[in-house]
Amino acid sequence: MVNVDKNINQHNAGWSFENISEDFDDHIQKSIPLYKQGHELVCQYSDFFLKPDSVVYDIGCSTGQFLAKLARHHPQKTALRLVGIDTVEDMIGYAKKLSAEDPRMSFVVSNALDVEFDNCDMVVANYTIQFLPPRVRQTLIDAIYKALNWGGAFFMFEKVRAPDSRFQDYSNQVYIEFKLKNGFSEAEIINKARSIKGVMEPFSSQGNTDMLKRAGFTDIVTVQKYVCFEGFLAIK
Repeated sequence: MVNVDKNINQHNAGWSFENISEDFDDHIQKSIPLYKQGHELVCQYSDFFLKPDSVVYDIGCSTGQFLAKLARHHPQKTALRLVGIDTVEDMIGYAKKLSAEDPRMSFVVSNALDVEFDNCDMVVANYTIQFLPPRVRQTLIDAIYKALNWGGAFFMFEKVRAPDSRFQDYSNQVYIEFKLKNGFSEAEIINKARSIKGVMEPFSSQGNTDMLKRAGFTDIVTVQKYVCFEGFLAIK
């Protein structure tokens, strides 16, 4: 086990989200540029897509913070269904405390590949698809496209690879500086990189766009970009 952040230890090439929910939100906000701003951005965009009785799915919802923010953004839409999905029971247990405050939210422990999605107006995947084995990603994106109502939105935020080695080297170095400024030690940065080997497999911007197009999306735009992190909006 190696230390990757305060109170978080992981195995080499064996990153796991189990048993870290208490420290997860602090870790992710220090690790991903514009993470909270991305949540706020999707809430603003949701005004264009959510009807009073819309269904929303958050795939890889972790502790449920995004859905809680979305619920607060739409207090007047009392018939909304906000469904969070995550494979980690500990995360869902933490998120379910939020649903006690707002019954429009519900959270389930499941692999998104096993979920039979209801027709919906919005699906969100915040830094989730990158942790799926590449061989199954298209299957999930296809299912999301199928479930969305016409005009519905899919927000996908991902770490992305650069188009060539020079730009990849630049982005790696800039990202390291970002993490150092946020309080990570050099050892923690190295340990995190070792722990996610073979666990997180980012695609390039083009690779993600191609995957969305293969599912059937034609209207695709980048709504947020910071070095090697990108948020896509795809509309059915």
